[in-house]
Amino acid sequence: MDRVTRGPEDLDPERIRANLERARAAIGDACRRAGRDPAGVELLVATKYVSAAGMEALARGGVTLVGENRAQELAVKHEAWGDSFTWDFIGRLQSNKVRQVLPLTRLIHSVDSISTVREIDRRAPAPAGVLLQVNISGEGSKCGIIPDEVDRFLEEASGYQGVNFMGLMTMPPLAADPGAARSVFASLRELAAALARKWSGRHSFNRLSMGTSNDYAVAVEEGATIIRLGNVIFD
Repeated sequence: MDRVTRGPEDLDPERIRANLERARAAIGDACRRAGRDPAGVELLVATKYVSAAGMEALARGGVTLVGENRAQELAVKHEAWGDSFTWDFIGRLQSNKVRQVLPLTRLIHSVDSISTVREIDRRAPAPAGVLLQVNISGEGSKCGIIPDEVDRFLEEASGYQGVNFMGLMTMPPLAADPGAARSVFASLRELAAALARKWSGRHSFNRLSMGTSNDYAVAVEEGATIIRLGNVIFD
């Protein structure tokens, strides 16, 4: 059911609750291996393939933080469920959708264009927290700024005072072996540390959104502060 929208009939709140507990236990194990505090990792549930009606099962199952990929779906679900969840935006954000997305979300994970930065700056009533999406692997099919262009991008973006880069987001290449993503996650962590030093006082770069259902334990070992889970919570 990866690409099929899940409605109430497809989602069991008790199964969701049990899967959340298993995921949190795995996060705890990964944190112990890495010498980290599990409290430093947020579990975000991706709702791209959950209908507005299906969100009830997530609320009943104990989900609190969700991530939506599409502006229109975010608006529909937020209107129906509002304060039942904390809402992040994790999909490709076009500048013409900023007006719709910005007031509904805590954090935008996927900023990768100056036009989007400009529009956030224009619309935000106070500095808006965002993550810079970085294409660590350099795949042509992936969105994001390639590492060699990050400094130049930030030099330009930092002219917009309404945007606060709080960290980085990435998506590794698809692979059957979760360990194959480790080098990508480690590279993002190292890049964030370098940027935090360079931009101290302007941007924080202390959040790393990386890791999905297949590889989140590896991501946590490498420093993820937000993991984005889907099927592993629903199935």
